[in-house]
Amino acid sequence: MQTGLLPPRFQTWFQSRGWSPRQHQLDLIGKLAEGKSTLLIAPTGAGKTLAGFLPSLVELDSEAGRRKPGSAGSKGVHTLYISPLKALAVDIARNLEAPVAEMGLKIRIETRTGDTPTHKRQRQKVNPPDMLLTTPEQIALLLSDPASEQVLRSVRTVILDELHALVTSKRGDLLALGLARLRRLAPNLRTIGLSATVAQPEDLQAYLVGQPDPEHRALADLVEVKGGAKPDISILDSGERLPWASHTARYAVEDMYRLIKGHQVTLLFVNTRSQAESIFQELWRINEDTLPIALHHGSLDAGQRRKVEGAMAAGVLRAVVATSSLDMGIDWGDIDLVINIGAPKGASRLAQRIGRANHRMDEPSKAILVPANRFEVLECQAALAASEDGDQDTPPLRKGALDVLTQHLLGLACAAPLDAEETYNEIRSCETYRHLSRESFDRALDFVATGGYALKTYDRYARLKLDQNGHWRIANPKIAQQYRLNVGTIVEAPMLKVRLVRSRAEGRRTPVGRGGRVLGQIEEWFIEQLAPGDTFIFGGEILRFEGLSENEAQVSRSKAQTPMIPSYQGGKFPLSTYLADRVRGILSTPQSWQRLPSQVREWLELQQDKSRLPDRNGLLVETFPRAGRHYMVCYPFEGRLAHQTLGMLLTKRLERWGARPMGFVASDYALAVWGLGDLQTLFSSGKLSLDTLFEEDILGDDLDAWLADSSLLKRTFRNCAVIAGLIERRHPGQEKSGRQITVSSDLIYDVLRRHEPGHILLEATWNDAAEGLLDISRLGELLARIRGRIAHTSLQRVSPLAVPVLLEIGREPIYGEAMESILSEAADDLVSEAMSK
Repeated sequence: MQTGLLPPRFQTWFQSRGWSPRQHQLDLIGKLAEGKSTLLIAPTGAGKTLAGFLPSLVELDSEAGRRKPGSAGSKGVHTLYISPLKALAVDIARNLEAPVAEMGLKIRIETRTGDTPTHKRQRQKVNPPDMLLTTPEQIALLLSDPASEQVLRSVRTVILDELHALVTSKRGDLLALGLARLRRLAPNLRTIGLSATVAQPEDLQAYLVGQPDPEHRALADLVEVKGGAKPDISILDSGERLPWASHTARYAVEDMYRLIKGHQVTLLFVNTRSQAESIFQELWRINEDTLPIALHHGSLDAGQRRKVEGAMAAGVLRAVVATSSLDMGIDWGDIDLVINIGAPKGASRLAQRIGRANHRMDEPSKAILVPANRFEVLECQAALAASEDGDQDTPPLRKGALDVLTQHLLGLACAAPLDAEETYNEIRSCETYRHLSRESFDRALDFVATGGYALKTYDRYARLKLDQNGHWRIANPKIAQQYRLNVGTIVEAPMLKVRLVRSRAEGRRTPVGRGGRVLGQIEEWFIEQLAPGDTFIFGGEILRFEGLSENEAQVSRSKAQTPMIPSYQGGKFPLSTYLADRVRGILSTPQSWQRLPSQVREWLELQQDKSRLPDRNGLLVETFPRAGRHYMVCYPFEGRLAHQTLGMLLTKRLERWGARPMGFVASDYALAVWGLGDLQTLFSSGKLSLDTLFEEDILGDDLDAWLADSSLLKRTFRNCAVIAGLIERRHPGQEKSGRQITVSSDLIYDVLRRHEPGHILLEATWNDAAEGLLDISRLGELLARIRGRIAHTSLQRVSPLAVPVLLEIGREPIYGEAMESILSEAADDLVSEAMSK
């Protein structure tokens, strides 16, 4: 072990803790000293974050006598740490300050996120810290500011934490472009990528370095740490009745509460914010021991989130119910149990969440999976098997988005006039845009400058102009101000602030008043459904809706017993292709059912008796009559997005064939289509062919015809238009409502479709729809996989496997116990029917 790479004071610090530096920590110091960018893959608890910072700490310590750390005379930032989560940046800063203080290092560390006060961000440009811990959006903001150039020219090292989570979204595209500009400002820049869950390391190695040759992929070095204790994972086998169809896991609240009582600190992960609110409320309802239990999700006020994070770090909480806002990197060593509520949707996501427990490499993390329904038991079992095999399923590196490119180009022009040729070469030097054509680049630049052919007559879209040197400059300073207000790629559903005010007195027209504290933000569409006096749960409290004032929902505290629960549109993860394949494998292998809870095992045995089970590589299609309608249920197990697209296309095709479809419903696991035509007879007589129905050409004309009538592309265009800066969410001193943005984007969409169908944003919209909302590539793989392998079962009544998806039909937005009761009653009826002879 080359401990000589560590200066004496560092060796002394390790010894004072009873530690020895790990080999991978020393390897990173050596590689960075040689100027090599490096990807570190290491299990949770292996000291990955410390390994990332050690090369910089050693360098800064050796330079301490030659510079004035943290003073106005310092050269600028030495190290940028970039995290996908604001909470993670703050947590890492807190943890890093301890060893820096204990070793007496003269190094200043600061954070810069969306929650950082403006005056502090301005001061950082004049008096920069040695290490700045930040997010992708803040990098884009810094690069757009001429005053930041000197600060960034000094950057020697960039640390990218949870790299696998950064690179698979448009935030990763924006960051890749930012890194390309950083390399131009600081040519000797080295990057470190940190990740515990990587399926394809070469993708991340390529992302970390510049790509000088578009035809040959350059790779960063790789340091991979093997070993580590295997996690202790189990699936809750509750004595309660396991729902056939549910998304809340309310049946297991008593079980979860007992688990919390039996452990020191428990982290409960859910997949959606509405689920977080529901589970938190249920736990408090039965919290007879008044255990300190908190709630954490992205819509809560930043101050409230910081309080929860601080309380966890101080060890004063017994449990936190959280969404993905806490599922990466947070290092709270006292957590001894992770409960994952609902199916994990991916093996790597599960590994990430389990890693929040224990945080010690040589001791197993403990986790319990709580499926919300019977199909989720199968998914949990698949994820458990994947964990035992050490398999990962992080998605592959994405192709850079065109709307993100246009945002980046405007940001560069805000900092300094840009030369088209130099900028094109710079952008192609990052992996995600390595194959960007010059024609696409020129169209993107023309859009930023003029809005494109159809919009160039409108002055408001003229954002760049050519100067006498042939460089592109911003047309006026207001454009830079608007860019900085709207930077970023996260386009959530339009939000309203939730402000606490006095309640209206019963029967009196008392003014509501202003000035109460902000509890957080909630989606605009949900508030629009409420009338004054309606109640809902938010931030763990029952609130009464008092009214709207500008962009604020005014609320008061309520003691109502039956509140509604906000349903957030964001936060629903797709079922990974890898887990989907494993679920099909479990279904088609009865000998593997012994590991399943008895209720699920009996359900599958009933299916085997009444119908048949899906084949791993094929498709089971069941048809049966019920209540005057005819049903077709199929089981692709390819995720809700792909199933929804398939359902839309199948109904179009069936309608054209005269089968009179009335509707469809999709889940992550199954798809049901129903109508007036006797599908059973049509298929069995040969008048309709299942092979033809599921032919791959359905992704051609049928898809185009459906999209022409669909509002989906308009919604997708709205997001692309916001990211590209065509429509600003915020203006100085004001913010647009979601309705205003929608109206503006719909008008522009119609103009472009009519007059410039080849517009760069329409191309970006189609790419987004195909890769995300429609999941076209996954649907294409499904159709290819099942060709010649479709098994049709003709039934007289609903099958046991079809019960869950039929329970999704016609669900009304009723929340809490009412919804659970309705589902339970409907399930009883369907189950009785499915089990009858």
